[in-house]
Amino acid sequence: MFAVDWMRQCYAEFEMAVLFLTRLPLSRLAPIDHGDVARALWSAPIVGGVIGALGGTVYTLCSLLHLPAWPAAALAVAATAGVTGCLHEDGLADVADGFGGGATRERKLEIMRDSRIGTYGVCALVLSFVLRIGALASLRDPTLVFAALIAAHAAARAGLPAFMRWVPPARADGLSAGAGVPPRAGVSAAIVLGVAALGGSVGLAAGVIVLVVLACLHGAMAWLCQRQIQGQTGDVLGALEQVGEIAVLLIAAAVAQS
Repeated sequence: MFAVDWMRQCYAEFEMAVLFLTRLPLSRLAPIDHGDVARALWSAPIVGGVIGALGGTVYTLCSLLHLPAWPAAALAVAATAGVTGCLHEDGLADVADGFGGGATRERKLEIMRDSRIGTYGVCALVLSFVLRIGALASLRDPTLVFAALIAAHAAARAGLPAFMRWVPPARADGLSAGAGVPPRAGVSAAIVLGVAALGGSVGLAAGVIVLVVLACLHGAMAWLCQRQIQGQTGDVLGALEQVGEIAVLLIAAAVAQS
């Protein structure tokens, strides 16, 4: 009975993560309480792997239709952005606008909450899409692209629970604050799942490089957001996912070229 209850709880939390991180049409009858999202984020790498697999499938289909690598890669990235509702892209743009255009902490947070996009945000989004599409196009082989997308989307989300636990929210009423603080067990589970996805997708050597780079990126983002807004927000988490995703794809492309 305990095992059955545990599995039901795990599935409920996975369902919560899917609802929070994607736009997939799942129905949830139970109300969402404070802390539910944070407890569910242990499964963020699994959700990321599903998103990456969707993008890999789109690239494979385009390859079967003999599309060139660049448009195939563009459609694959578009598919991953579409299934998430551009959740993380929005965070990247808001952080770029806020950190780049605000003079004070209050002004930065105000800009980040504004639905309009500025020059910094546009530049950040263009750079993000160009780097991701270019990295995938350089891989060319659908098998390599499929593996790289799974690794990138899983690993980029694996560290988010740890970041939420490590860096306090910058607002008392923001999305991150409302999500709660992930438990230690959830943080550990997410990291283990992310490492497993890396090892299974890009291999041991590239996986170690990715882990070191992602750890440095998390440290740099923690320092930057503490300096800029004295904490993290949902937008910061989205920007962190984007930076991690880009890093994994670039490393995968570099390893494939060596």
